[in-house]
Amino acid sequence: MDKVRLDKWLWAARFYKTRPLAKVAIQAGKVKLDGQKVKPSRQIEINDKLLIRTNLDDLIIEIKGLAERRSSPASARTLYAETPESVHKREIERAKRQLAQSNSSSTRRPNKKQRRLIHKFLGS
Repeated sequence: MDKVRLDKWLWAARFYKTRPLAKVAIQAGKVKLDGQKVKPSRQIEINDKLLIRTNLDDLIIEIKGLAERRSSPASARTLYAETPESVHKREIERAKRQLAQSNSSSTRRPNKKQRRLIHKFLGS
């Protein structure tokens, strides 16, 4: 097996639960092969690079193995390797999200207990 359809491989590598979901993502431009938009029927080979956009992160992976059938998650992880730049970029984005989330929690309205403490502190 030298080549496999892109939608089949994404399903076998467990990026999407079903082939139709993989097909929709590819057609929407969320999966790019070597930086170019492709069709679901595109044949991929080992050492091709894919950009996969998810809700929060962008994964840049290199294809290490081909499969047409879905298998266990452990064996699916052996089909690809994420590039070091992608891992670093995802960690930075995760840290930014955590920082933004921690900052936004302080902008909420004070609850009843906090309001009582504020009134007590201000002496009113």
